[in-house]
Amino acid sequence: MIEVRRAKSDELQELARIGLASWRKGILPLVAAEVALRIEKDNPFIPFLNEQGGSILVAEADGALAGLGASEYRDNHISDIWVAPEHEGKGVGSALIKALEDQFRAQGFSEATIQVSANNKRALGLYQHLGYHETWRGFDHDPILNTSLEKVALIKLLGP
Repeated sequence: MIEVRRAKSDELQELARIGLASWRKGILPLVAAEVALRIEKDNPFIPFLNEQGGSILVAEADGALAGLGASEYRDNHISDIWVAPEHEGKGVGSALIKALEDQFRAQGFSEATIQVSANNKRALGLYQHLGYHETWRGFDHDPILNTSLEKVALIKLLGP
């Protein structure tokens, strides 16, 4: 069973580990070696999670931390979905996205947006499976990676 809830402060280090492990699987193959080394050394999930704190959503699967999701600017954009590799394909990402969509509806938003690397086929497929539709595709500079990647922007209309 998957439960989605707000993150607790004592979980942030474990969530940073999950974020980095998920990043390694989905994004690492897409970046240059020097970018990968910098991300591995500095783990940008640590400052991100410390800054976002209790606004981070956490998915627990059978009592274990399995993933995290966020709307960094507290709007209707899903900025982060990171699932521990050992929990992929078990509904964790879907549960996090649904919880964020519920949050957006409660805030009065009628749509949700997300952006993903065009080469992250697994994540792109999940978003499309959940009803997201492509609105833009092109190269975008990622400030954390300090590199450009081909990205896909998607949108989903949220029902009541």
